[in-house]
Amino acid sequence: MITLRFVSSSDLASRLIRMGEDGFPYQHVECVMPDGTLLGAHLDGGVMARPADYDAGKYQSDLRVSIPATAAQEAAFYAFLRAQLGKPYDLQEIGSIIVGVVTGSAPDWTQTLSWICSELQTKAALAAGVIKSAVADSTPRDCLVWCGALTAIDSGR
Repeated sequence: MITLRFVSSSDLASRLIRMGEDGFPYQHVECVMPDGTLLGAHLDGGVMARPADYDAGKYQSDLRVSIPATAAQEAAFYAFLRAQLGKPYDLQEIGSIIVGVVTGSAPDWTQTLSWICSELQTKAALAAGVIKSAVADSTPRDCLVWCGALTAIDSGR
């Protein structure tokens, strides 16, 4: 199993992201690594594995989704993520997504020197063969959609 964690926070940036996602309740996604750390891309620090409690008290809710995967897929997924450690956050991609929302154009998703949270997890799933295709401007909502195609999701609502 591969577990992704979707997070909802109340700060201004988080609220703006949710507005851009038509009210989708989560604005961040990261992977729960086998050792319990949370590996994801953040503006503060880029791609890092953070302690499991690094954001305790800073979020309103989180949703953990376990995705079925073979041992080989799990290994490839985690290897891809580990290979991205230290890469910066992709502010240009965020700008590209905003422009895309305003203009209806597709962002350039080919940049792999830096990451946004959802792009990182989606590319890991593609690299591992967990999913076969994905939208070019993957957002946390898009990640949850492809997760829902693979497993039942219980949001507790």
